[in-house]
Amino acid sequence: MALDRKPNPNDLNAFWMPFTANRQFKKAPRMFVAAKDMHYTTSEGRQVLDGTAGLWCCNAGHCRPKITEAIAKQAAELDYAPAFQMGHPAAFELANRIIEIAPKGMEHVFYTNSGSESVETALKLAIAYHRARGEGARTRLIGRERGYHGVNFGGISVGGIVTNRKVFGTLLGGVDHLPHTHLPAQNAFTRGQPEQGANLADELERIVALHGAETIAAVIVEPMAGSTGVLLPPKGYLEKLRAITKKHGILLIFDEVITGFGRLGSAFAAQHYNVLPDMMTTAKGLTNGVIPMGAVMTTAEVHDAFMQGPEHMIELFHGYTYSGNPIASVAGIATLEVYKEEGLFERAASLAPYWEDALHSLKGTRHVIDIRNEGLIGAVELEPIAGEPTKRAFTAFLKAYEKGILIRTTGDIIAMSPPLIIEKAQIDQLIGTLREVLESLD
Repeated sequence: MALDRKPNPNDLNAFWMPFTANRQFKKAPRMFVAAKDMHYTTSEGRQVLDGTAGLWCCNAGHCRPKITEAIAKQAAELDYAPAFQMGHPAAFELANRIIEIAPKGMEHVFYTNSGSESVETALKLAIAYHRARGEGARTRLIGRERGYHGVNFGGISVGGIVTNRKVFGTLLGGVDHLPHTHLPAQNAFTRGQPEQGANLADELERIVALHGAETIAAVIVEPMAGSTGVLLPPKGYLEKLRAITKKHGILLIFDEVITGFGRLGSAFAAQHYNVLPDMMTTAKGLTNGVIPMGAVMTTAEVHDAFMQGPEHMIELFHGYTYSGNPIASVAGIATLEVYKEEGLFERAASLAPYWEDALHSLKGTRHVIDIRNEGLIGAVELEPIAGEPTKRAFTAFLKAYEKGILIRTTGDIIAMSPPLIIEKAQIDQLIGTLREVLESLD
C-alpha cells in the first residue's frame, strides 16, 4: 500500500497562482524572500529593483518601520473586532484621515478588503441609491472598453478587458460600455494627457439615447486606465463625462484603486484632473500593500439617501467580515502618516518630469511603438510578434528580472509604477536596464 504523499514546504503544486502562467512559473520559479525600500531580495540572494511598487500598491516602498510596528502593536492589543453593530477607534480615525486628503465633497468611507470588493460595493451602492430615492428603474451600469475594475462578477461585467471576461459566461445583464481612449494614430508618444479624444465621452449621450437615462444608475471609469496598459484621459474627456452624467442624473464612479494615494502627484486623480465624481473606489496604496484593505468614498448626497427610516434599522444590507479590520486600519493610519511626513505625494509630482524624460528616451529603441506617462506611471508599448501576441513583452519581463529590475506586462505593453521613494539614479537604472533588455529582444 502506497504511503500518503505529504507536500514538502517548498512543493509548488498545491498553490494555484493568480494571473500567472502556472506551468511556466513552476518549471523556473521566481521567488522573493525579503524586501526593503526600493528592492526585493530573491531566493538566490539577488537584489531586484522594484519598478512596479509590487502590484501598483507599495507606494511608500517596502517594509517601512512605522507601518510594520503599528501592525505588530495592534495585533497584540486588539486582533479583531466585529464590523457589524460594533466598532473600534482605529477604523473611525482612518476614515477621518482619508476624508482629510480626499477631494472636497467626499465625506464618507465604506471599508472593503480589495479593489475588486470596492468596485462591487460602489456598483451596489449606485443601484441602491437610486432605489432609495424612488428611481428603482435605474439599474443599468456603464463601463468602458479596456477598463479594469477587479475580478468579481460586477467588476468584470463593467470592465472591458476581453481575456478577463470571455470564459465566465454571460455576466451581469444591463451593462453597456463606452469606447476606450487609446488612439495611437493620433496620440502616439504623447507626454501626459493626449490632445485628441475628448469627443469619445460623447458616446455616453448615444448610450443614454439608446437605453434612456431613467434606466442608468452609474458610469464607472478609471480616470487613468492602469492595468490595460496606462491609457490617459484625453484633455477635456473626464470633464465631459462629468457634465453628461450630471445632466442625466447618473452617478459617476472613479476607480482610483491604482491612481489613489499619490501615484499622479496628488492624493487622488480626481484632484489631479480637477473632476469630482460621486464615488471613488480605492485599495492598494491605502495600506501600502501590506495588509488587504479597500475603501469606497462617497459624497454626502449618496450617503444621506440611505439614512432614512427608523434609526434602529440597518440602512444598508452590505458589508464584509473584515470591513475596517483593526490591523488593516492601523496599517492605513501609519501609511498615511508616512506619506505626509515624507511628502511623498509632492515628491511624486516633483519627480514626474524627470521620469517622463527618462521614459521617453526609449523612443527609437527596438520594437517600441508608443510611450505613455503621467505622474510616476509609464507604459512602453511593443510591436507584437506576428501570431504570438504577448510573447515579446513576457520575454522582456523575464529578461528584466534576470537583469535585476521588476516590470509588469499586460499584452505587449510594459507598465511601470515605481514606489514614490525612487531616486533619480534608480530611475536611470530602471530605464537603462529596460533599454538593454529591449535591444536584446528578437
